[in-house]
Amino acid sequence: MSNHAIIVEETGGPEVLKWKEVDVSAPGPGEVRIRQKAVGLNFIDTYFRSGLYPADAPFTPGNEGAGDVIAAGEGVTRFREGDRVAYTVGLGGYSEERNLPADRAVSIPDNVSYELAAVAMLKGLTARYLLRKTHDLKADDTVLFHAASGGVGLIAGQIAQHIGARIIGTASKEKHDLARHHGYDELIDYNNEDFAQRIKQLTNGDLCDVVYDSVGKTTLMKSLDCLRPMGLLVSFGQSSGKVDPLDLGLLSQKGSLFVTRPTLYNYIASRSSLEEATEEMFGWLGDGTVKIEIGQRFALKDAEKAHRALEGRETVGATVLLPDA
Repeated sequence: MSNHAIIVEETGGPEVLKWKEVDVSAPGPGEVRIRQKAVGLNFIDTYFRSGLYPADAPFTPGNEGAGDVIAAGEGVTRFREGDRVAYTVGLGGYSEERNLPADRAVSIPDNVSYELAAVAMLKGLTARYLLRKTHDLKADDTVLFHAASGGVGLIAGQIAQHIGARIIGTASKEKHDLARHHGYDELIDYNNEDFAQRIKQLTNGDLCDVVYDSVGKTTLMKSLDCLRPMGLLVSFGQSSGKVDPLDLGLLSQKGSLFVTRPTLYNYIASRSSLEEATEEMFGWLGDGTVKIEIGQRFALKDAEKAHRALEGRETVGATVLLPDA
């Protein structure tokens, strides 16, 4: 059976995403081979495709997916053929079949679909570590979350609601109802409102305990103005462009602020931390605490169209790429 994948031979726009026939070797020691059922689409995929994040070409983008184990390499005892698994690892996700380290795969519960499992691995676990680990959100906290209507944002709203924290989001006006439906207490129209001024108004000048900013270049400096003294800015993406160098002296001037640039993989580096994170996330999905809405589905071979939609802000919620479509 032939196997196909999206290959990037040179970085650039969405047009560099090419659907090609590829060979996949037998799984090596400690690896499993999976036939993928769903692959998650994420902004980080565009960073690698464009060259913003370095990768040695040719490469296959994609960091999360779900499917069935079809072969196990030497020494693998955790999984066997036919097991349903999900993962988030480095590159290689945009493929019909792939090998990956068995210790990076997790079992999918019966009450969670392939599609939900795929998009929960990067977006879901990202929202979970941001609100439960980078800053351990409490019921009396006030939060600003940029891109509230995006895949991570909609999950974060529900986690904050579950915890009981007050969460304020930025989103375009037409997506406010969607974000409210996913747990947000107030929304700011970033196209027509100064979000820092609105935060001052909404909080009666008290400002926020933490700001989560995945937009980057166009928002980060103003995000600092939304924080109360000793507040935390969590910069976890840069969809608007690379963040300019930050003068650390500003942090003291603005109230002894904290800034961090975390990544999911540090938070799930050990097997135990990965299992803890996915157990909690799949538990939320299973009992309805968190609902992840699949806003768009594209055939994997149409990844170029998916990237154009994502970068054009035409997507809502999570997007999956389907190898069998």
